[in-house]
Amino acid sequence: MNEGRLRASVTGRVQGVGFRYFVMERARALSLTGCVRNEYDGSVEVVAEGPRESLERLLDQLRTGPRSASVDGVSAEWSDASSEFTGFGVRF
Repeated sequence: MNEGRLRASVTGRVQGVGFRYFVMERARALSLTGCVRNEYDGSVEVVAEGPRESLERLLDQLRTGPRSASVDGVSAEWSDASSEFTGFGVRF
């Protein structure tokens, strides 16, 4: 299978609105591994690994986010999977 790695940065009103848990639920539903965390600049960073098609579906969902969020932008970088993750979780 074509495994890849997505590193995304999500900007807007994305902290304090349940965004990380939204990402975790979506990523787990897509059987992706990785993590999500708040950044000091107010953005949310997502690192996910798995099939490219599943990563693209997650990326689409990041552009919308949960109802309580307001996403201004999403930047994405693609690379090969590192297989360093065993599941998907929230990092603090």
